Amino acid sequence: MDGTSDVGVDHATLLGAFAESALATAAEPLGASRARLMEAIGEAGMIDAAAVIAGFNGITRIADATGIPLEVPKAEQTAGLRADIGIDRFLEAKSW
Repeated sequence: MDGTSDVGVDHATLLGAFAESALATAAEPLGASRARLMEAIGEAGMIDAAAVIAGFNGITRIADATGIPLEVPKAEQTAGLRADIGIDRFLEAKSW
């Protein structure tokens, strides 16, 4: 394996695993994923990847906070959580 995915992104598998573990959706612990990525692309590359993950995570949170409609798969995945914490009552709230 040369570290290139079928979409032409070097180290795509490692980058994907790092993103998933950074957002706590992967079984692999973040430290192990980070170490594997640093070994492949160096510390500076890992830091760049972490910055991209943080940026996209922040953008998503901003979009969610502005009231952009929830995508169907996300709505299905979070239905129980939203019911438990009562967050759906804020869907109709207006800030003006």
